[in-house]
Amino acid sequence: MDGVKRVATVVGNSLAKQHNIFYYSLSSAGSFFHLEAPLIKAKHPINSGKSFREDLPLKKFKLQIADLNTTIKKEKIDIVLLNAGLFTSFSPLIKEANPTTKLIAWMHNNYKTYMKEYYQDMRVEFIAGLEAVDTVVTLTESDLLKFSKHNVNTIKIHNPVTLVSNHKSNLNKNIIAAVCRTDVKHKGLDYLLELAQRLPDNWQIKLAGDGPDKEWLKNEVHSKKIEKQFIILDSLPDEELQEHYRNGSIFVITSRWEGFPLVIGEAMNFGLPIVSMWNTGSQEYLQSGKYGIIIADHNTEHLYRKLLPLLKNIDLRQKFGNLATQRSHDFRLPYINEKWNLLFSQLNEQN
Repeated sequence: MDGVKRVATVVGNSLAKQHNIFYYSLSSAGSFFHLEAPLIKAKHPINSGKSFREDLPLKKFKLQIADLNTTIKKEKIDIVLLNAGLFTSFSPLIKEANPTTKLIAWMHNNYKTYMKEYYQDMRVEFIAGLEAVDTVVTLTESDLLKFSKHNVNTIKIHNPVTLVSNHKSNLNKNIIAAVCRTDVKHKGLDYLLELAQRLPDNWQIKLAGDGPDKEWLKNEVHSKKIEKQFIILDSLPDEELQEHYRNGSIFVITSRWEGFPLVIGEAMNFGLPIVSMWNTGSQEYLQSGKYGIIIADHNTEHLYRKLLPLLKNIDLRQKFGNLATQRSHDFRLPYINEKWNLLFSQLNEQN
């Protein structure tokens, strides 16, 4: 139940209307998201509930790789789309067992985070996987350049807007919306708390999300006595999440890093002005301030100074809200599908 699974199922369900799609999972659990294609579960499932961040992936997942290769042969799969680093590390062994099958590595986070944080203990296998696939798909211009060092067949395809509504916010409520997993380090929730302490008394932050640090966040809000300025909601189903966006007048993101945060595209679709601390994913959306406000660092004082004019002026909020709506059109699902279909055609022509 994270952004990778969300976007993979949105894109996959749409492509299933034109292609014979299968989903494949290392877990024996069902999908949290609705699927428009069959879900194949590994014969030897892994149900840790955690993303793999260790060493020796090819040794530790030997049985699972064999299961996957058996499935590829049985279903006569033409193209395998490998999400993120663990599956990408499998690609040399997949190629060895299925030499005519085309492999795509889909990178959902930024290069530095993958190399220095998530996959530092399996960097050798990860890089070998990147080199073995037929195409690497990235989400930002920054990552396009960096992943190209490992595979010349690297391209950029944005993620689509995953929550669509024709009903925009009227931007007249004193609510700053935030949507993220409650992970302090990744999502910069310490910065968000500092921002809440600076807000005028008549403004508040409403955060929708769940995650490992939710109790810590609740305790911090209580200890800082900012219960009126910082409202913590649960992870919301789509209809309630749409209402959350419509009730907001500004969308703020304080993440230390992001690949291509789906929530910015969602907030843009609801016409919310975007204010973000620096990360490569936000930069791809906002284009150095062309479509929203992005500060060059992670300084809460700088963030508040940029935010303050929006708090005071609804006309300014409407200006940036219109820019956000304009930008959201670049991430419409049919447009993104065209790019995936073109890639599939190009790979099939190579056979």
